[in-house]
Amino acid sequence: MTHAKPRTLEDDIGELSPWFHNLHLPDGTETAPDHSLGDFPGFKWREIAGCIPEDLTGWSALDIGCNAGFYSFELARRGARVLGIDCDSHYLDQANWAAGQYALQDLVEFRQMQVYDLARVKGKFDLVLFMGVFYHLRYPMLALDIVAQKTAGMMLFQTITMPGREVAGQADFWINERDALLGVGWPKMAFIEERFAGDPTNWWIANHAGVEAMLRSAGLKVAGYPGDEIYLCHPDPAHPSCMTTWNRSEFLSATNAGE
Repeated sequence: MTHAKPRTLEDDIGELSPWFHNLHLPDGTETAPDHSLGDFPGFKWREIAGCIPEDLTGWSALDIGCNAGFYSFELARRGARVLGIDCDSHYLDQANWAAGQYALQDLVEFRQMQVYDLARVKGKFDLVLFMGVFYHLRYPMLALDIVAQKTAGMMLFQTITMPGREVAGQADFWINERDALLGVGWPKMAFIEERFAGDPTNWWIANHAGVEAMLRSAGLKVAGYPGDEIYLCHPDPAHPSCMTTWNRSEFLSATNAGE
């Protein structure tokens, strides 16, 4: 009589593969130790960890594009109650499995959602991670407007950018004075029609000035740069988004969210 071989962590990891997040499980096992980017997203977390309070007890957090939940788990370890959203059920299967490995099921919740669905989610979040998602979105400014209005405290925003850090001052111009738009440091977005880095979901790449301009337009103030292409933001009550004032009707129509 043969006996079934006991199931191992490696069996589960293999069944749930491929992994994009290299999770370090409690026993030291890693889910993607040979990741092409290295210890990803651990090295990204080390860039931003210092600007997030060590004690997040009582905080609500939102992890957009949570993938297998690496950031969600780091926030939960600091005491936050975390909602992680992703549109890919494969990654959410990984995240829910890993939540059990870390015994963090009581602090994390994972939902299959598009970022645009947040327009119909009630309430706001003390901390929002909006990292590695923006350039994958067909409708990026709409998404940023939605997320900004869900941010009560701080947001960490990351996106691929064009080379350069120049920022040009903007002014009003006549209709035929368009050469100003070609100037170095004018806010720009490059549209990717087919694919970039082999990925057909890479739609937009902004320059640094463009990222900052869009964040400001969404009602956010950039407070720092904790890592490469990472922007630490807070709501800016002195300069609210037009989506909350004179252009509110367009936002409501675009999201079909109602008041």
